This record gives sequence, C-alpha cells and structure tokens, in this order.
Amino acid sequence: MKPGLQFRLNQQLTLTPQLQQAIRLLQLSQLELEAELRQIAESNPLLEFTDDNPENADGDEREIIEPVPANGAGTSASDTVDDAEAPEWSDGDGAGEDPIDFSGGGASSRNGASHDDDNFEPQSAAPETLQEHLLWQLNLSHMSVRDRAIAAVLIDALNPDGYLTESMESLLTALPGDLKASAAEVEHVRRMLQRFDPTGVASLDLRDCLRVQLEQFDPDTPQRELALRIVDSELELLARNDIARLARKLRASEDETAAAAVLIRSLDPRPGAALDVTPVEYVAPDVYARKEGGRWRVSLNPDCQPRLGLNQHYCGLIAQARGTDASWMRGQLQEARWLIKSLESRAETLLKVAEAIVRRQSAFLDYGPEAMHPLVLREVAEEVGMHESTISRVTTRKYIHTPRGTFELKHFFSSGVSTEDGGSASATAIQAMLRKLVDAEDPRKPLSDQAIAEELHRKGIQVARRTVAKYREAMRIPSSSERQRAG
Repeated sequence: MKPGLQFRLNQQLTLTPQLQQAIRLLQLSQLELEAELRQIAESNPLLEFTDDNPENADGDEREIIEPVPANGAGTSASDTVDDAEAPEWSDGDGAGEDPIDFSGGGASSRNGASHDDDNFEPQSAAPETLQEHLLWQLNLSHMSVRDRAIAAVLIDALNPDGYLTESMESLLTALPGDLKASAAEVEHVRRMLQRFDPTGVASLDLRDCLRVQLEQFDPDTPQRELALRIVDSELELLARNDIARLARKLRASEDETAAAAVLIRSLDPRPGAALDVTPVEYVAPDVYARKEGGRWRVSLNPDCQPRLGLNQHYCGLIAQARGTDASWMRGQLQEARWLIKSLESRAETLLKVAEAIVRRQSAFLDYGPEAMHPLVLREVAEEVGMHESTISRVTTRKYIHTPRGTFELKHFFSSGVSTEDGGSASATAIQAMLRKLVDAEDPRKPLSDQAIAEELHRKGIQVARRTVAKYREAMRIPSSSERQRAG
C-alpha cells in the first residue's frame, strides 16, 4: 500500500465519532451551538440545560451588540465615530460603480428594532424583496395574460439594483415553452415595467434608468429638457462636475446647467437597491477584552457558555435499571459526559486563541486601525500549539467585544506589506491610512492612486499603485476622477 494512502487511512481511523463531534462544536457559532445542544439534549435524557430550571435561573439578560463590519473601524465606548459614507451607485449595467455623485439622490431608510419596557420579543415582518414588490404590482396591473407572463420572466432576471443585464436571447429562451414572443414584444413589456415602482427598474443601463425617471416629471419642471440632454449625451462631463464646460457644450447658462445637474442628482441610479435590504445581524460577543491595570485581559462571556449538565434524577435511575435499559442509559451517560468535556475544551480553546490575538494586536486596541500588525493563522497556531485549521474554526463567527467595538476574531488577521525599516504593515493599517488621506484631501483636487502610493512611501510603506487601487476598491472608495468636485 502506498505511504500516502496509508497515512490518510490512519487519519480517518483516528477521527472517532467523539472527536468529530468536538471538531463540529468548535466551528459552530453561538446560535448554532445552542440549537445543536438543544437537539442533542432532546434525544438524551441524561442531559439538561440548567438555565431551563427555574431554581437555577439567574434572570440575567444576554448583552446584544451589533458587530463591526470586517472592513470598518469600531466605535469606542466613549467616542462615537461617524463612518457613514455617501452611497455607492452602480453604473448602467449594474456591474460597476457610477462616477456621478448622487449625493442628493433617493435615500433608503432602515428601520431599527424598537424596544419597550415589557419583556416581549420584538417582532418584524420579513423584508419584501424587489421581485415580490414588482409581482404584487403586476398582479394589480391591467396587462394581458400574455404580457404578464413576459413581465414575470423580466422581473425574475433583474439584478439587486433593478437592472436588466440578461441578453434578449436569454430572455426569449426563458419564456414558457408555449409562449412565442418577439424581441419587440419583450421590449414593449420592459418599458411598461420601467414605470412600475420604483421607477427605473428593468433599465438596461444608467442612461436608460435616469431618462425614464426624468420622463416621469411634469413637462413644466424647470430644466427637465436640459437634464434629458445631459443624460442622453453628457454623463461623462456631469461625472466630472465640470459645470462650466458642460454649459458651453450645451449652449446654456451655468445657472441653468447647475440646476439641471441638481435635478439629475435627485434621481435614484439604483432603483432596486432600496428593496434589497439585508437584515441587521446582532450577536452576543463570545469573549471580552478589557484593559485593567495597564494590561489587556481576556475573559469568556459567561452568558454565551451553554449551561449544560447531567440530569441527576436520571443518573440515579441507572443503578436501578436492568438489562438493555441499563446498558442504554450507561451509553447515554458516557455520551453526555463526553459532550460536556468537549464544551469545556471548546471554551478553553476559544479563550486561548483570543488571548493570543489580543497579545498580538494590543497596539490596535490601544491606538486604532493604523496600528494593526500583520497576522496570519500560522503565527497564532504556533503560539497556542494547535493546527491552523483549528485556528480557522475558532475565529470564524466568534466575536470579541473591545473598547473599540465588537469584531469577528477573523478581523485581526491580515497580510503584511514591507516597510523601509525592514518591518511590515498590515493591510488593515494601510487601508486606515488610505482612508485618512482621502478624507483629508482637497475635494477639488483629489489624490490619484499614484499620489496616495507616494504619500504612503513617505510614511515608509512600500506599496504599489495597483495595490492602492485594490485596497481603495475593496473599501468602496471611488477613483480620483469620481471624487472630483467643482471648485
């Protein structure tokens, strides 16, 4: 037998059911773990949740905290940092970013959960999707049965921004087998869909989307016709906000051109995005990091540790049982003890890994994102004496609450870029520096990617222009031409 095959067989033999269960418990999030344990407890009478017993309940409420996104900065307990940015708009095909600043455009609202004084769990209806919203209108429309069938196919093909990116051939192929329609018929139905709410859905590109919204305005709307001319032929100049040149090209006054630009910016370039709302996810932190006596200390969140124990009543019945009943109950007792031991090991591993991360990233906790050090799984694995795959499982969907906010443990890992002094800076730190440079730039003369790279070079960070562009795009920061503002 080949050595490699023998090694894999040996590995499979060592993965006992108990070890497989321990590995599975390690990779589960807090909510998944609780659901898994309750399912196991229902099938094993030797197990019970101690907090289900009124005599053992302590009445404490679990602290619920909204996690900080992986690419964002946290908020301090004493400082509230407003990281809100202007919305990013997609271009006409819904695939990229639109260079035009629609800062005055349609805004979407997010309704937060409200809390009252009673101990009732707040209830909210499931958010309505774009497709559901359009189908509801379609059912109330006066379209023929044939047009409705075509419209249903078009609605199903819309991307989250509300654009129709499928080719005409694909749409014709997607029609029901007994429905033979021409491209002209499909185009006619598409134009009817564009007048549905939100206006502009089923558009082919940005120009098409903006035009149909302008056409919905009253013909007497000031500068409507001029705005239509800009949308038809001068979107590129509008993107650069060069009002003077735009006015000369359209042979209009600068005041009229500026008013037309304001009208265009009031439109919604992503009509479907308002209905593509991802529910806010709230998590309970698994661990806490606090600074006490000048040192960072890590502790497990006691409310997130499952209170699972042995049911003493059933344990007492084992001695009285006979035959197969006794054998079955002893097996259940052995499994219960192993599960409790696996949970203790999970908590110990989680604490050990969190402590290692906090030791490595104490500068981040002290000074913020710009002080984040490069860190990879291998470094933590070597420090705690575990395999990299174990570290990956422990840090996925596990959260730590710090004075700077609540972060997924994976947030603290990032690759490094060389510095002039022979050290390295993490990608997170470089992104924080990039954000700081962009926020401080002159809006009339925004920094190009090359200029940002040169500024970072002056700070000792050796980073290429293409790397700056990659980080900027990952942070959803528009290019310099898109950030340009009129003087």
